[in-house]
Amino acid sequence: MSALLVPSSSSPVRPARNGGVALRTITAETYRTFLASPGGEALGAGFLQCPSWADVKEGWRSQLLGWGPDPEAGQLTGVALVLLRQFPGTRKYFAYLPEGPVADWNDPDVDGWLDPLLEHLRRTGAFAVRIGPSPTYRRWSAARLKPLTGPGRRLGDVLASEVDPLGAAVADRLRARGWRRCGGDGTGEDGDAQPRHVFHVPLAGRTAQDLWSGLNQEWRRNVRRARKEGVEVVVGSSADLPEFCRLLAVTERRDGFRLGRSLAYYERQYAALNAEEPGRMKLYLARHQGEILAAHTMITVGRRAWYQTGASADHRREVRPSNALQWRMLQDAHALGADVYDMRGVPSCLDPEERAYGLLRWKLGTGGQVVETLGEWERPLGGSANHALHHAFQAYLKRR
Repeated sequence: MSALLVPSSSSPVRPARNGGVALRTITAETYRTFLASPGGEALGAGFLQCPSWADVKEGWRSQLLGWGPDPEAGQLTGVALVLLRQFPGTRKYFAYLPEGPVADWNDPDVDGWLDPLLEHLRRTGAFAVRIGPSPTYRRWSAARLKPLTGPGRRLGDVLASEVDPLGAAVADRLRARGWRRCGGDGTGEDGDAQPRHVFHVPLAGRTAQDLWSGLNQEWRRNVRRARKEGVEVVVGSSADLPEFCRLLAVTERRDGFRLGRSLAYYERQYAALNAEEPGRMKLYLARHQGEILAAHTMITVGRRAWYQTGASADHRREVRPSNALQWRMLQDAHALGADVYDMRGVPSCLDPEERAYGLLRWKLGTGGQVVETLGEWERPLGGSANHALHHAFQAYLKRR
């Protein structure tokens, strides 16, 4: 890839301004300080919007942006990690804000900070931008979904337990401003890089006993079985990542999916996230009779915790190492003060005869809820040339 002509995080670029809101590139230290502030923490940034995530993504350049009354003085109301990918053969870039920007979507003047963001990206050389707004759209409790499975059924066939009016309002605002929902407005997720449907276990205001009671009978039985069989759960280190990747390859073959992540990727992720904050990424291991049978990763940012990736062996599954791991991780997230334990993506399938339903069924056993996010939204940045490049870039990605 040729050099990407993008200002560095400390570069004195001309700040975009709209009324009382200024936007400019900021340092990683300023960015992290904002996320740790009461105002920043309230916005609930995910790990994909932490400065460290830029060090994980090879083949992308990055910018750290902040906006507010005086970004240079650290007076911020929002931030964004922007990943920039050059379109081969051009000096133009695709801008991607995974699960970002970190902003107040309740703000009635969304255009007051979104327009300067888009203008800045256009001046940077971006031909199109993709964002992942944080508001949720719909929620389904485990209790509602369990009795409503059936042949051919999907989440969209079931009346949601809760519809978030903010999510619906933000979706309407984006459509009116020329944004397109990447996966469409149905229940499909094909166009999203990040999962549209995720699984949350609420932790705020609950005791450890509440969490245990929230597990269904099968989960409690499996956790007890693991304990009886002598399964030991420990927190590993970077030295255990090769074994994690070996088990992940076993899991991919067994379950018929391919993440396409190498050992180098997970080593880079582990190093970058923990350099930013010690303990941000942990690797949990389940051992039985001296052998590691399962390994799961957990990431924490502020008052949120994520189960990111899980792997397990094909043998001795009857001792239930994965249930033991998740119960320990749930307890640790609760002890750390997390408000929610995010088990990441689930399929929208509610058909017990389909293979995909197995993952959802397993997560439903924790007693949490399926959450439909707004998904990812994309738009070209004005002008016929940028529209043409956007169309060509979409075709390029489909061919890869």
